[in-house]
Amino acid sequence: MKSQIAIWWVLTAFFFLCFAGYTVWSIIAHWTGDWVTSIEWVGSTSLLFSGFLAAMIGFFVWRWHRAQKGVELPEDRLEATIDEGEVEQGEFSPWSWWPLVLAAAPAVAVVSLATAHFLIPLAIALLAIGLVGWVYEYYRGNFAR
Repeated sequence: MKSQIAIWWVLTAFFFLCFAGYTVWSIIAHWTGDWVTSIEWVGSTSLLFSGFLAAMIGFFVWRWHRAQKGVELPEDRLEATIDEGEVEQGEFSPWSWWPLVLAAAPAVAVVSLATAHFLIPLAIALLAIGLVGWVYEYYRGNFAR
């Protein structure tokens, strides 16, 4: 966990350093007499907010590590075995087709926004059908419980 914290804080410093360098470089390269109009705002803003995002994740991981009272994960110990890091991740249905239906719903919605707006109700209906089907797939058919 300590290595993850260090990586996120190093990324934070890197993005803020890149932000400063990129902003100064764009002012020098595009000098028009006013520094506000010389900045390339898209790149500078994206680097600044990338630094904020890395800082937010680094702060979260640091607080999570403190809340766990410094317990080391198996990934942090050199003598750990693979079995120590193996925990149950949840129950997943490898035979289920409902995630494909749920993925098709936003795909149809995005395509309908770009081309044919009359398909938006179809995307909403597809989303509702996919959600109901995925939630209730264990209540009917061969896998009913």
